[in-house]
Amino acid sequence: MNKIMLIGNLGRDPEMNYTQGGTAITKFTLAVNRYTKGTDGERKTETEWFNIIAWNQLAETCSKYLQKGQKVFVEGRLTQRKYTDRNNVERLSVEVIINDMEMLTPKDGSRQSVPSSASNDFLGGDDDVLGDLDDHPF
Repeated sequence: MNKIMLIGNLGRDPEMNYTQGGTAITKFTLAVNRYTKGTDGERKTETEWFNIIAWNQLAETCSKYLQKGQKVFVEGRLTQRKYTDRNNVERLSVEVIINDMEMLTPKDGSRQSVPSSASNDFLGGDDDVLGDLDDHPF
């Protein structure tokens, strides 16, 4: 099973584009904090960054409602892909393809969640859409 659930803060505003086939794709980064105690007893914060990708209606929802700094819950799957950077060096990128998102930053004092109809139906798989992923590196 390939499933990941994260709670964190957006590191930048979401960036939405459309593939040549007209499919919406939104990308953003998510900072997830982990708290530990050092040998001196001091509390330390470790931050891990994740590249997040949403497709279709969920991509449009993320682009419309999310902003840098907001706290969100995302659920999806990990994926890896190879790409060649500007210096012609082959790199490996680990990304999270989300199929669900819930906004945790209060707006008017209440939690907001995305209606289930906004969940990403991408898990069914559309190989043409997956092929377009290479056109949109982070």
